[in-house]
Amino acid sequence: MFSDLVRLISRRPPDEYEQGFVREVNVRQKAPRNARVERMLKLGWALIAVKSLAVVWLFERYHIQINALWIIAPTVAFGSLCTLVYLLRD
Repeated sequence: MFSDLVRLISRRPPDEYEQGFVREVNVRQKAPRNARVERMLKLGWALIAVKSLAVVWLFERYHIQINALWIIAPTVAFGSLCTLVYLLRD
């Protein structure tokens, strides 16, 4: 066991050993953002805000016995997921 350790420590690596780790580096530029898609995301978030305000107002007006967050939270969660997928696409 110790003989293998001593041989491993004392052995000189070949010259090509250090060059074998990095063979090629490719750098990709991020894709440019699409203005139309960003406009649609902003419109979607505006609609989510309007829907959320309408749900809160309707629940208070008609005395619905559940919390409005049961309707609003999934909408905001899926909107956030769609926005994150777009922003982190590359």
